[in-house]
Amino acid sequence: MKKLRRLFRKFKDEIQLYRNILADPRTPRMTRILLGAAVAYAVMPLDIIPDFIPVIGHLDDAVILPLLVYCALKAIPRTLLEEHRKKLTASVMDRRD
Repeated sequence: MKKLRRLFRKFKDEIQLYRNILADPRTPRMTRILLGAAVAYAVMPLDIIPDFIPVIGHLDDAVILPLLVYCALKAIPRTLLEEHRKKLTASVMDRRD
């Protein structure tokens, strides 16, 4: 149960990190476009391959979404990522004190 809590907390912190990066005006436009495309594809009622087709229908979601997110995260400059990660770590430490 503790592992699950730690994993959930880590996931929550990572989501906050990427929200902070997206709010930063120095974030590249390509990152914003790719993450926007990932969100749009996730909530869009139409798929490239309909979900009612067994296995293949869900496989496209399992490939396209992570690929869009991965490409977006690779487009973030390392210095920007490290800067926001340090800020997040400091705020997490403040919350725990």
